[in-house]
Amino acid sequence: MTNNPIAMVKAALSTTPARWLSLTETLSIDLLTRPPAPGEWSAIECLYHLLDTETIFPVRLRALLTGQPIVAFDPDTEGTKNSDRDPVQLAHKFADMRRASLEVIDLVTTQDLPRTSEHSELGTVTLGELLHEWAAHDLTHTVQAEHALMQPFIVGSGPWRPYFKDHDVAV
Repeated sequence: MTNNPIAMVKAALSTTPARWLSLTETLSIDLLTRPPAPGEWSAIECLYHLLDTETIFPVRLRALLTGQPIVAFDPDTEGTKNSDRDPVQLAHKFADMRRASLEVIDLVTTQDLPRTSEHSELGTVTLGELLHEWAAHDLTHTVQAEHALMQPFIVGSGPWRPYFKDHDVAV
């Protein structure tokens, strides 16, 4: 493992497109669109959100490199709610966008990490903090999607179900 935070973030961000391609190419549309509980996001809704934010994070990174302010993003009012596109197509679009995002990250040096900008909700943020947030955000919503996907299997596991109490939304 590297001590270079830029390399660490890039490594984490590089993993998720393949996970999404695997999920969308393998699992049924019914499973991908099934929310784990009322009012929670299905796996495909997590992918829509990652597509939305894949346009936002590079813009924020460039803003930090140039000292421009960052505007907050509200996924409930500004995000993609629905798409007629095939989940596999969405995953490929995400993979393409991520490749471009990783190229933007290549513009960052370790000397850039302390650069600051004003975020409209959070106040002063650094470029290093943004990179870490990007990786954590990416992994969080991928895990959230996998959490949604596991629910029917947990319910169907019979006497083993208590073993999944940390992930069972019905508990």
